[in-house]
Amino acid sequence: MALLPTEPLQILEPQPVAHGRNDLRRSLVGLSRDELKQVLAEAGLEAFRARQLWQWIYWHGVTDFSLMTNIAKKTREQLAEQFVIDRPGIVTEQRSVDGTRKWLLRFADGNEAETVNIPEEDRGSVCVSSQVGCTLTCSFCHTGTQPLVRNLSPAEIVGQFMVARDSYGEWPTPTADAQRMLSNIVMMGMGEPLYNFDNVVTALKIVMDDQGIALSRRRITLSTSGVVPMIGKVGEALDVNLAVSLHAVSDEVRDTLVPINKKWPIAELLKACADYPGARNSRRITFEYAMLKGINDSDADARELVRLLTPIHAKVNLIPFNPWPGAPYECSSNNRIHRFAEIVNDGGLSAPVRTPRGRDIFAACGQLKSASQRGRREKAAL
Repeated sequence: MALLPTEPLQILEPQPVAHGRNDLRRSLVGLSRDELKQVLAEAGLEAFRARQLWQWIYWHGVTDFSLMTNIAKKTREQLAEQFVIDRPGIVTEQRSVDGTRKWLLRFADGNEAETVNIPEEDRGSVCVSSQVGCTLTCSFCHTGTQPLVRNLSPAEIVGQFMVARDSYGEWPTPTADAQRMLSNIVMMGMGEPLYNFDNVVTALKIVMDDQGIALSRRRITLSTSGVVPMIGKVGEALDVNLAVSLHAVSDEVRDTLVPINKKWPIAELLKACADYPGARNSRRITFEYAMLKGINDSDADARELVRLLTPIHAKVNLIPFNPWPGAPYECSSNNRIHRFAEIVNDGGLSAPVRTPRGRDIFAACGQLKSASQRGRREKAAL
């Protein structure tokens, strides 16, 4: 896939947001198969319609019932009277000089979150958000400076990938041997996915269903900051690839960088990772490590990282720190990053250095944020 290194930064004009309508029709996006059958039954429609609708919504990507040509016209009209097939509204779409695209998406209640596609030569990874804002307060992450507003629903999570497909014109789903611009999903956007577990599971099961979007679990990676009790449940419910935001090798440092460490320290986190199904087969768990100048980037840190992770079937993703306004850290120098990587690689672990993507549009790892705020009543209830 051709990247467009010389393409200038683009900020596309805002598009109308469909959600502001006074519309009581129910959206069919985000329902599980069983829920879809139940909703149709309540509307007096046959159960077999659920399979037809599923394929039209998730295989063909249609939003207009009139295009569903294998459904009788009268039934299509009935569906249109009672239901909608909608998407999050696009507020802005930005395109980086390196080909990365970022969408600021607005949901029915006016709240917003960001979604990013990172194109590579052989794949495109859509970085999907699970929350508006974030439950956590990781000190190196821009999203962590925005308090949690709310969890996203299955429809809002799946809808992010569908918006990306719309943008790239990738409907219907390409055949298995076709090159796809959007081939992977990484749950690494705004929020902590494991604090929105049920909705994330529902959404990813929709994405993996072979009658629709049909992404393999091996093309889906869920990233967590370390909600230890939920890690095993991810393996049971989804068995997707697991990524863990580690970023430090001592509890003292990680308590500051990733405060959830105070609840579940490194030893407990690594035990849960060792027990994850993916750690017992050919798939390795990815440990994400942001390179912060003078904080976690010494030779001693690298050697300790090797010691900690050697018992686990693991690889390390070294991430040059991506700055944002007011950030309290600096990125390690290139020499320091590559020396760190050399030590980890020599210790027997794979430690590639991630190439920063989309920095010019604040689409890189740790840079996502929206202006949404929790309402006054909700604040008072906390």
